[in-house]
Amino acid sequence: MHRKRYRRASVGLAAAVVAVSLLTAGCSKTVDHKGHSPSSGSQTASGSPTLDVDKARDKAKAASSAIYEMIGMPAAKVTEPGPAIATCDEDPEHLYKTAHPWSVYGVSEDALKAGFQRLREELPKKGWEIVEYGPDNSKAKSLALTANSGKDRFSVHAVLMVSTPTHPHEKDPLLSVNVVSGCWRAPKGTDLNTRY
Repeated sequence: MHRKRYRRASVGLAAAVVAVSLLTAGCSKTVDHKGHSPSSGSQTASGSPTLDVDKARDKAKAASSAIYEMIGMPAAKVTEPGPAIATCDEDPEHLYKTAHPWSVYGVSEDALKAGFQRLREELPKKGWEIVEYGPDNSKAKSLALTANSGKDRFSVHAVLMVSTPTHPHEKDPLLSVNVVSGCWRAPKGTDLNTRY
């Protein structure tokens, strides 16, 4: 595992979770995206579909794979860790979400910039709505975007970590991505404390 790069990619995790608050804050109120299919899980009275944790991880991996294809950099390296599970504040014993932070690296800054631009162009074509785009609040003023899926319960936050006028010598250029789900309800009998 590329531990240093994974930690670097995770730096934006807290910001990403805040940025995708449309999904993760008040999960029971914001889970119904347009085009939400009943096959995604059975809808409960609280508004959070019931879904097995492993199936939720599989859906997060599939969403990340779709994002990776949009970026279109097969020659780049990608960090290894898979989706993590976190409980939702409304009902931490029964509701959970997935977060899948990863990064693309090992290519030139120009290649990363082109991949980020492809992602920005492809997301709307694939049913995602870009809700934020522009420099982030970091010292480097890195270019970032946040988008919500119109087909499933995911948001993506991507940050282009390359040299900028305020940070002219980026040592480890990369494209950081975090795919976060809305809240799912765990099937009866699931102990979320053991499924992280």
